[in-house]
Amino acid sequence: MRATLKRVFRMSFRLVAALTILLIGAACAPRQDYRGIAIEQEKLDLIKVGQTSEGQVNALLGSPSTISTFPDWGTVYYYISSETETVAFLAPELIDQHVLAISFDRNSVVREIKRYGVKDGKQVAFIDRETPTRGKEMTVLEQLFGNLGRFNNSVGSGGRGR
Repeated sequence: MRATLKRVFRMSFRLVAALTILLIGAACAPRQDYRGIAIEQEKLDLIKVGQTSEGQVNALLGSPSTISTFPDWGTVYYYISSETETVAFLAPELIDQHVLAISFDRNSVVREIKRYGVKDGKQVAFIDRETPTRGKEMTVLEQLFGNLGRFNNSVGSGGRGR
């Protein structure tokens, strides 16, 4: 009986150890995420510079990821897609990125089609400084009790006093 219990314990221990190793391995496997709009080449081939209108581009490719905000350059549609890979709890890493820029002239006809990739982008270093503001830094207690005793009962301020 005791030998049987030892055998069962060893088998269950091995099973738990194997499952633990499998779970740890699965948690460390990279996870890939695809985001954005993937443009099919067949649809893109239907767009002709100088012929295709803005409405036709919308009908073929759908609404863009973003539209330019520079009115002097004319309207530009940007179709953006990216692929990232995340391993366990680490920050996602950019694997691939595609940007399709379709420019329109003043008559809303395609003027130019450009493609950009990861190599065309530039990394921007963000600065986490804060802009100083004027005024006094108030403590939590000053914020909570700062208005105690400040009442305005004048008629013109919407109060009930007369």
